Amino acid sequence: MDHQEHQPNAKVGDHDKPAMSHHAYMIADYRRRFWVSLALTPLILLLSPAIQKFLGLGDSLRFGGDLFLLFAISTALYVYGGRPFLKGFAEDVRSTRPGMMTLVTLAITTAYAYSTAVVFGLSGPIFYWELATLIDVMLLGHWMEMKSIMGASRALEELAKLMPSEAHMVMRDGMTTDVPLDQLSTGDKVLIKPGEKVPADGVVVGGETSVNEAMLTGESKPVSKKIGDKAIGGSINGEGAITVEIEKTGRDSFLSQVIHLVKEAQESKSKTQDLANRAAMYLTVIGITSGVITLFAWLVIANRDFAFALERTVTVLVITCPHALGLAIPLVVAVSTSLSAQNGLLIRNRTAFEMAKNIQAVIFDKTGTLTEGKFGVTDIVVLAKDLSEEELLKYAASVESSSEHPIAQGIATKVEKTFPVTEFKAIPGRGAEGIVNDLDVKIVSPGYLKDNDLVIENRRVGNLFEQGKTVVYVILNDQVSGALALADIIRPESKDAISKLKEMGIKSMMLTGDNKQVAKWVADEIGLDDFFAEVLPDQKSAKVKEVQSRGLTVAMTGDGVNDAPALAQADVGIAIGAGTDVAVETADIVLVNSSPLDVVAIIGLSKATYRKMVQNLAWATGYNVFAIPIAAGVLIGYGILLSPAIGGALMSLSTIIVAINARFLRFEK
Repeated sequence: MDHQEHQPNAKVGDHDKPAMSHHAYMIADYRRRFWVSLALTPLILLLSPAIQKFLGLGDSLRFGGDLFLLFAISTALYVYGGRPFLKGFAEDVRSTRPGMMTLVTLAITTAYAYSTAVVFGLSGPIFYWELATLIDVMLLGHWMEMKSIMGASRALEELAKLMPSEAHMVMRDGMTTDVPLDQLSTGDKVLIKPGEKVPADGVVVGGETSVNEAMLTGESKPVSKKIGDKAIGGSINGEGAITVEIEKTGRDSFLSQVIHLVKEAQESKSKTQDLANRAAMYLTVIGITSGVITLFAWLVIANRDFAFALERTVTVLVITCPHALGLAIPLVVAVSTSLSAQNGLLIRNRTAFEMAKNIQAVIFDKTGTLTEGKFGVTDIVVLAKDLSEEELLKYAASVESSSEHPIAQGIATKVEKTFPVTEFKAIPGRGAEGIVNDLDVKIVSPGYLKDNDLVIENRRVGNLFEQGKTVVYVILNDQVSGALALADIIRPESKDAISKLKEMGIKSMMLTGDNKQVAKWVADEIGLDDFFAEVLPDQKSAKVKEVQSRGLTVAMTGDGVNDAPALAQADVGIAIGAGTDVAVETADIVLVNSSPLDVVAIIGLSKATYRKMVQNLAWATGYNVFAIPIAAGVLIGYGILLSPAIGGALMSLSTIIVAINARFLRFEK
């Protein structure tokens, strides 16, 4: 049985199925050893002369060979109950990194060896009862601790369970047949009924529904799906039946990539963990040194008997076990990575994630990050009397609904229901026209007005041009009745994200290839601190370096395609809007959704994670400052004296506190 998990430098968080079954086996093993050891303990207590004396039984329970029976039972308990610690000590020796198992093994072996020597002739008290109670407490502590680890890891285990076991494959004749997931391949079509899980990544080719993607992307609202939309394997279908054509299976699927990235993050090096590992090794050395000093002080200086000095030494060794320290960081890592994955924040680089707490400036790519990356109507200017903004827009949208031009689509999608249109025709290079409600409606560019000597002077329209927006005019029966301004639509959450970053004292900047007027409009609209306009893709990394030269720790946020050099240059590279394509090699953190608020969330989670790490490190090391002197017996004059079993209980309690504290880490969006 491998007990590497109990070393200070152990890696916690391997979430594949074999690892989970191994953890489950270890929990069962500790539970079994604890109950067997606990069953043997009453016999050892009743056969121990010290306990008989304490209970006032005198020699009533003594009989010939009783100490040899006590030796036999204690040996069985030492070998069976103490085996995990003895094996862990061997691992410590092989790795030349003394740790918790070293201290526990020294404590139980010293008590066992001394007591055995007494049974076979040496004069002195017998410590088998201390050995038994210490092993009981240590096994119970490890059992509880392993359950805590399983609890911290359970969120990712649930991720792995998201996939269904079978899929309804649609055959060529239109019939369906149930097949195991491993038989699905790219191009296959599957039917997903209401309430069922999507079996693999694909595109909807039939039907319409809403899908719950909360466990995959963190999006709490059901996402509507129609023909042409992507469907993610593991998401839960809503009220309608849909047919999905498979695009990705197995290791290529979104869920598999999520689990891989989470595992990669939990196994990546953590600077804080390095500190914890060194502290654990030093604490082990301090424990052994303190034990030697305690033994010497009571024997030589205080002139106490060897049995008393040995008990103090064993207690010091047990109470300084750095088990809590060894788990302080890995448990927080496991919980934070699980939380982030459940909310669509995928950590690829732990060091960069830890650095996120120190971010002083966030540089956003504009298109597709702060904006939606598609044209939309931002302003409506009515120039005719007795005409509302809604009517003007509806007339324009009715005509443009027959056109495929991006500007036309931007107008058409602004209205849910349009008027019927007849005699639609395009005006080459200038716009389109049609008859709507017996009105001749034209949607034209400023060039059309110039060509036809139509002069419009309106301050508001002039401001729209100054902002770099695209302006088109609406002409009703040859009268210029209004104007529509279009631009790349700013995401509704962008302003909120920038506001929250400012509250955190973080500067917000923007990179864009657009002209200065457009960049200034976006910057003013959402409250950016600075912006860089007309920046070509190959110049973005230089701009990041320029901001870093100001002495700021910088995060770059982009779509991970043309922003790759800038993501690599930044102290923390964040790929946003990755959708189902999560394998962004240049990013340290991948945000599945396209919300800038997730940038705020990842910084907040980094800060919260660091606080938990510091709390756990403080508790795991700090309590020793008080525990070691008490264990050594400095308060004996006040009647305070700890037995090895109580020392073991305190050590186990500190480990459980660290585990519970890690699980109190919360994610806030």
